[in-house]
Amino acid sequence: MSADELLAFHRQFQSMFTRREQRRWSLLYLCGQLSNLERKTIEPIVLALIGANPNAIRGLQQFIGQGAWESGPLLVHAQSLVSSWWGENEGVVIVDGSGFPKEGRHSVGVARQYCGHLGKIANCQEGVFLVYANRNGYAFLDERLYVPDEWFSDESRERWQACGIPEHLAFRTEPELGLEMITDLVKRGVIAFRWVTCDESYGKIPAFLDGIAALKKWYMAEVPSATRVWLRTPAIEPPGRGLLGRPRTHPRVRRTAPRPLELRALAVQLPRTAWQRRKIQEGSKGPMMVELAFVRVTPVREALPAPRGWAIFRRSLGPQPETKYYLCNAPADCPPAELTRLTGMRWPVETALEEAKGEVGLDHFETRTWQGWHHHMLHSFLAHLFLMRLRFLFQKKVQPSPLPKLVNGWHAPSKTRSNAYPISPPSCIIVNAATMPLTVLIVNAPVPSCTRRH
Repeated sequence: MSADELLAFHRQFQSMFTRREQRRWSLLYLCGQLSNLERKTIEPIVLALIGANPNAIRGLQQFIGQGAWESGPLLVHAQSLVSSWWGENEGVVIVDGSGFPKEGRHSVGVARQYCGHLGKIANCQEGVFLVYANRNGYAFLDERLYVPDEWFSDESRERWQACGIPEHLAFRTEPELGLEMITDLVKRGVIAFRWVTCDESYGKIPAFLDGIAALKKWYMAEVPSATRVWLRTPAIEPPGRGLLGRPRTHPRVRRTAPRPLELRALAVQLPRTAWQRRKIQEGSKGPMMVELAFVRVTPVREALPAPRGWAIFRRSLGPQPETKYYLCNAPADCPPAELTRLTGMRWPVETALEEAKGEVGLDHFETRTWQGWHHHMLHSFLAHLFLMRLRFLFQKKVQPSPLPKLVNGWHAPSKTRSNAYPISPPSCIIVNAATMPLTVLIVNAPVPSCTRRH
């Protein structure tokens, strides 16, 4: 593969930058993320691709950290590419968080909090990510930086302003950020999907699940084993006067109704015939045999019955089986094979985050600002999307083809092809494109002019 494919891909985003220098800095940063550099931060990128040029280092730092350009339009266009390449009505949107260990207290959103990357409480930033997945591929869709509650105090006002956090920003929990992104996807209508999957940290929040259901989407949410459900929907007593005491101001479950069960207790009560042995896909682990049971239940929501749905129990095989518990709002006629598939659809987000951190430097950023976080994440998403597209084309056994045909394959607008890059393009050699990791060796790269406005 040559640099032409990368240029054709990047050219689609050039109209979102208002200045020629911004397009050049963006391409340079993308080349650095796709390079075989061990550390893909700004200074090593410039040293490797341009040379010892202090002005270039400052220029790229300015472009990423304080550049006057918005990542939103580029992200929306990336979503449209994901839709055109892999979108389908049965697509899955996966929401997950990921931590980025940091030193000091001046990086935007940093705090002592649980860091999944380390598996413990640590000084870190926490991001919330959406990944799209189906049978053909997976790609990042959106992100949010979680800003802990302590950053909204008066004591953090100086840090807030130094990082350039928007004044209107309100505190949001991670599930609230996830729901906000999914809501934006539905409103925007760029990409089709039916399912949303999440781990227990999101599934244990009823408001998150109810929000997904309100969007007319189906969720497959891992939930705590202590989650309570009824096997049959209990009768409700409406507000009003009872036989004794004050009138009821709120509805309540009839006192004669059976008590709800915790999912772990229900799992123990299931007969052996309720369990089915099935094969699921678990990403890098490959196919995996598990036992599953599917039960229609009524979840408890603030002591009242929620809409009826599925409780799904997934048990590993072996002498010490582990059981995972899921709630799902899919209709009663949803096939067990589809429910089985969705219990194994957590791996794309874990794999995408691992690839992005290991291959394109998702966790290599050193900028401290709000803008810097989002600018870096956007370029990391683009680099990963480019590699995923290459993988897909190689797996489809696409033969090398002339540039015009390949450019069309990237959906690049032809009208901007002649003057989008008046400088010579970077020369790239891409090897091992059929599977991750994909290594890109940058032989020559454009040198943007170093100006104050980026």
